Amino acid sequence: MTAPRPALPGLSGLQGSLFDQDSDSGPGPLGGLRRIMLGGGAVGDGDGDGGGGGRDAGGAWVDHLPGWFHGADALFEELAGCVPWRAEEREMYERVVAVPRLLAYYREGDPLPHPALLEAREALNGRYAPELGESFVTAGLCLYRDGRDSVAWHGDRIGRSATEDTMVAILSLGDPRDLAFRPRGGGPVGLRLPLGHGDLVVMGGSCQRTWEHAVPKTTRAVGPRISVQFRPRGVA
Repeated sequence: MTAPRPALPGLSGLQGSLFDQDSDSGPGPLGGLRRIMLGGGAVGDGDGDGGGGGRDAGGAWVDHLPGWFHGADALFEELAGCVPWRAEEREMYERVVAVPRLLAYYREGDPLPHPALLEAREALNGRYAPELGESFVTAGLCLYRDGRDSVAWHGDRIGRSATEDTMVAILSLGDPRDLAFRPRGGGPVGLRLPLGHGDLVVMGGSCQRTWEHAVPKTTRAVGPRISVQFRPRGVA
């Protein structure tokens, strides 16, 4: 028998981080970013300064900074209760199935659901807009209620990202879940990052076109996680 899904509000099971006890939510410095090169199917560490590899770099990369956002657990609780989460369905293999996560989307110009997210986006734009040549302007939110929620292998290739290098920044709140990467079209996992409690990942270069990413289901006992994805105009 399948256990019922946690209801909203009142998600249970979040295990707070011992390292994130701040009552005030906000982004930290970005100086500790580590760049991981994915291009050519090989994974290796970059120079760690979060620079290089811009719009036409010809390679895929991921910047990673654990614990970037302070007060992440408090922000998780606020977003879980105040965001107008929606459940979606989609057609798959000639039947309609539930999307295994809850969703919310904020278009360019929409007010974000918490001022700390605006601070985060401004901080990311201050770091990445010169490299990207434009700013992050939209925000998509996903709520993974437990280990049964997931997102399948994909690249964000709707719009300009189908043909151009771009960036997508992801702020993770709540219990850690793995974000896995593999070359486009299949093959072994080339990189796996457990993300939660304020961790930051930025996918750049050709990552959306030449690699795929996923949040796999897990049988481990995990609490809920919120993923906040910041994107530039015309990328989805």
